[in-house]
Amino acid sequence: MKHFARLQDLQAEVGREIAASDWVTVEQDRIDLFAEATGDHQWIHVDPARAAAGPFGATVAHGFLTLSLLPLLSQDAFAIDDVRMGVNYGLNRVRFPHPVRVGSRLRGRFKLLAFEPIEGGAQLTIEVTMEVEGASKPVCVAESVSRRYT
Repeated sequence: MKHFARLQDLQAEVGREIAASDWVTVEQDRIDLFAEATGDHQWIHVDPARAAAGPFGATVAHGFLTLSLLPLLSQDAFAIDDVRMGVNYGLNRVRFPHPVRVGSRLRGRFKLLAFEPIEGGAQLTIEVTMEVEGASKPVCVAESVSRRYT
């Protein structure tokens, strides 16, 4: 995990990759729980027998499940010591260029695109590239906007 002592230290990191997370395995239990929480029970996610004969040869994670792992990957990748609170402000764009087959391991790479001072802290725009072990294409590329308060 990468530590930054002060939020202000990130200003010098604009345009650079600031951190990468550890690997996280996406198991069928997580996929099933996400399906239950969202009501998205499409067979390609929750029916291993039918999905085995489908286009990916196994069940695949929902794109939004992949995206929902962003906080987990982020907190594993970096911390800012003087930040007392962070708020998800939204996303500028999101793409899912490659499927996440059940049992795959993912990690996130974080590149700081913008640092904008705001009252009490800063707004960060971070490009997150989620990669799956062994694949040449990322599984998710998103611009995440958050506000961090000191």
